[in-house]
Amino acid sequence: PSPWILHGVSFSVAPGEIFGFLGGNGAGKTTTLRMVLDIIRPTSGTIQVLGSAPGRRNAQAIGFLPEERGLYAGMSAIDTIVYFGRLKGMDAGEARRRGMDLLTRFDLADRAKSDIGDMSKGMAQKVQLATSLVNDPELLMLDEPFSGLDPVNQGLLENEILRASERGAAVIFSTHVMQHAERLCDRLLLLKKGSKRFEGTLEEARAALPARLVASAKEDLSRIPGVARAASGDGVEDGWHDWTLHLEPGVPAADILEYCTANGIALRRWDEHQASLHDVFVRMVGEEPAPARAEKEIAA
Repeated sequence: PSPWILHGVSFSVAPGEIFGFLGGNGAGKTTTLRMVLDIIRPTSGTIQVLGSAPGRRNAQAIGFLPEERGLYAGMSAIDTIVYFGRLKGMDAGEARRRGMDLLTRFDLADRAKSDIGDMSKGMAQKVQLATSLVNDPELLMLDEPFSGLDPVNQGLLENEILRASERGAAVIFSTHVMQHAERLCDRLLLLKKGSKRFEGTLEEARAALPARLVASAKEDLSRIPGVARAASGDGVEDGWHDWTLHLEPGVPAADILEYCTANGIALRRWDEHQASLHDVFVRMVGEEPAPARAEKEIAA
């Protein structure tokens, strides 16, 4: 086995962009984010964060939500947020004001002085999210941020990601739940065992897999240019047949429809089935991504 966790992984994220870092367990997502934070240093290659090498001088402009959540029991919610704000160079008063704004937005203002140890898991996770946002970071990094959140708090987190992007922050989040990536990402990267398998937009990811069509026609649709393979079902009536068409990679369904129109091929049915990000993930990474699901015991 290779001694390297990551193999030549290269990418960049622009201000205001939401970048999805996708891969199965052990793909190298957390390791990459830790290198950006200067927790782990790469044995080769270079990293630039906000124009300079990773280090403490970047801390004031970075927000990070780790996969393994960890807050200090015995501290109140607001004191916890202020503490993290101070670590990032904020004035205590500004950190407290900003912290209360976040707790209000997260419907936790009445729990500002509550001990973290007395909070539900869902509440504590929202406090942890607030610690990553208190400094209005230019770079927001979230490692498996949706893990353990009920659907309401997943929606809250999605809104915060969009809010950060709208104010110009570069947002990177890792996940193996494809539904969130499909809703949020401007671009995404697929990792498998430390190697980059794909980088691009969601549309480009879907286009990497051939489209599938279901159409009804009297003609033989298997000979249309761009059709990789076709299967005809039983006759429907008066010579009409249902066809399932698998297109060649990169051939848009619109080209097939245009060909039919130009060549006088009548159609009664036309259903296009575009590949989902789930399909792309399975094909490129070779494993099933995790489904998004509620966890009732942590609902807040």
